[in-house]
Amino acid sequence: MTALIAPELAPAPAPTGMAPAQARDPDWFPGLHVAVPLGIQHVLAMFVSNMTPAIIVAGAGGFGFGSADPSQMIYMIQMAMLFAGLATLMQTIGFGPVGARLPLVQGTSFAYIPIMIPIVAGKGVEAMAALTTAALFGGLLHAFLSMFVGRIRFALPPLITGLVVLMIGLSLMRIGIQYAAGGVPAVGTPAFGAWQSWLLAGVVVVVTLALNFFGRGIWSTAAVLLGLMAGYAVALAMGRIDFAPVASAGLVMVPMPFHFGFAISVSAILGFCLTGFVSSIETIGDVDAICEGNAGRPATDKELSGAVAADGVGTALAAVFGAMPNTTFSQNVGLIAITGVMSRHVVTVGALFLVLCGLLPKVGAVITTIPIEVVGGGVIVMFGMVASAATSMLSGVEWTQRNMLIFGVSLSLALGLQLEPLALQHVPETARVLLGSGVLPAAVTAVVLNLLVPGRT
Repeated sequence: MTALIAPELAPAPAPTGMAPAQARDPDWFPGLHVAVPLGIQHVLAMFVSNMTPAIIVAGAGGFGFGSADPSQMIYMIQMAMLFAGLATLMQTIGFGPVGARLPLVQGTSFAYIPIMIPIVAGKGVEAMAALTTAALFGGLLHAFLSMFVGRIRFALPPLITGLVVLMIGLSLMRIGIQYAAGGVPAVGTPAFGAWQSWLLAGVVVVVTLALNFFGRGIWSTAAVLLGLMAGYAVALAMGRIDFAPVASAGLVMVPMPFHFGFAISVSAILGFCLTGFVSSIETIGDVDAICEGNAGRPATDKELSGAVAADGVGTALAAVFGAMPNTTFSQNVGLIAITGVMSRHVVTVGALFLVLCGLLPKVGAVITTIPIEVVGGGVIVMFGMVASAATSMLSGVEWTQRNMLIFGVSLSLALGLQLEPLALQHVPETARVLLGSGVLPAAVTAVVLNLLVPGRT
């Protein structure tokens, strides 16, 4: 799940010097003078969203910010960039049936975070073996689903997809507040919630909102990243930045197969497989949006299946090397509507830039010097946007009594189980992980009720 889901935008006029037909053609190359700046702009739009899941998972496992050895988090951040770039190349260039050959940007998915956190929570880096193994199986199933996903779209109307996206946002909002107040390790200490922490988080939120509301072009597109930079500058002035990890980081990082090992966890595999199904529906929505909104035509079955296949193969490949699951990023779909250039080669340039960043560990080391409160400010904005995007999706639902009951019961059950985990203390561990995720019980309950209750349209 993407972090920031762009609102629906009317296609922008073709840039100066480009014919409208050229700008809407995915196969047209506008030249390096256009492709390089627009490609980097795509990276800036998704950069923070892409690295955030790795930071959250590392923090939940106890080897993130403030830990004695952040090297594993640095590795995860590097792999997030590297495999986001490689998965994007699968989408833009295509390999056989894999890839939509459209300007789709891939990045680390938020949809899996509610599943990943219980797997690693308090268990250290050793738990990453079960997580990445589950992501490998989930990615392979995701790729397999690409052959059938178009046939089951009837069972997933906006009522269900909107509910799932809403649960993703609601499930993660607590993390944003914890980070902004000083991070999980500070919970229960006098330092938690100190004014200095809220100052840093507040700077990020205020600058991000100001740039979104009043900025133009790159200033608005990269608002979250620029907001983080503003918070970082304030933290630097307060003496909160330690550059020791940057000095000790190497020059090149080579990805290692099964970096975290290989371990089978039935509950983790089930969780990743079920969440992969939800993620594939999101990808279909992005492909539909980019084709209808920017190319002026519906997406073909080949484009839909290729995009979902790239999601799955990209996730499986990333998992082998210790990275998080991938999905298409909706904010980049919106960016194409803003720029008016639909060339997939522009996104290819951005993907190559991501691959380069992923091989340079000093980039990840710089990210680890960001105070947790600064990250918290960005996370508050991103997860809030996920929830608000869900309300936009739900606005098209016909709110009959039937639909209200399906939505209400699914939301109440899923959110209630997540807020009161002790209610599941007597169920087996596998069921406890799945039922406590929030996202999966909401999706399953809503799908089953929608299929069984009379009146479905």
